[in-house]
Amino acid sequence: MYNDLFTIGGVTVHGYGLMIAIGIIAAYTMADYRAKVQGINRDKLYILTIWAAVLGILGAKVLYLITMAPKIAEDPSLILKDLASGFVVYGGIIGGLFGGVAVARLIGMPVLRTFDLCMPSIALAQGFGRIGCLLAGCCYGMEYSGPGAIVFSHSDFAPNGVSLFPSEPVYAVLNFAHCLILLAAFRKLKTVPGRTGSLYLILYSIGRFMMEFVRGDAIRGSVGVLSTSQFIAVFILLLGVSAYAFAPKLAKFDLPLEEKTKV
Repeated sequence: MYNDLFTIGGVTVHGYGLMIAIGIIAAYTMADYRAKVQGINRDKLYILTIWAAVLGILGAKVLYLITMAPKIAEDPSLILKDLASGFVVYGGIIGGLFGGVAVARLIGMPVLRTFDLCMPSIALAQGFGRIGCLLAGCCYGMEYSGPGAIVFSHSDFAPNGVSLFPSEPVYAVLNFAHCLILLAAFRKLKTVPGRTGSLYLILYSIGRFMMEFVRGDAIRGSVGVLSTSQFIAVFILLLGVSAYAFAPKLAKFDLPLEEKTKV
């Protein structure tokens, strides 16, 4: 695949960056529409989106640098070389989630309802992000010659000329499926704020844990017999299950939903 899609006036449009941008726009558009229907303050949602995106990108970069710590210790210049590239999705989720919760509380949004509102959009954005991974060749799969195998020829990350498992397309399909499942589940779970968002944590952590078995890039590091992402997935799953179970009690301490305003 080609990450450099085209150049206009000396400016090169990269596939990964373009997909991230499309994902953020699509995610915000869907969340904004759903906020209007649910009576959630859309101006505050805009502020939250900006902060969550910034904190998510920062978290993704920090976790990437942590996984690269041994190599950075040998060559500190890698920090500057990898400044514009190299991100770990889990870091983005953690940074965006916990940062978003803090910002929502600070600006007076009902945290649990906002959590439910945003997580289907996060899954949607991740789907587009994984298409970006396919274009860039990162997050590639293990060697595989079965149906759907991918062979890269111009990648700076994946081994070129080698038949690989299509991890990026599978990731994208899973994320889009998560989005649809969460939207459908919200209809039944909306009476208990927090459960739709918790379901995202459960679905994503299980899917990510399983997908790690077919990844071919070792750069993401490991913790014992588990990859770094599998190790984190265990705690995200526990967090999701706990949040789902205790959502009714947590709702008692959440801010009330603002009165619906005309927009």
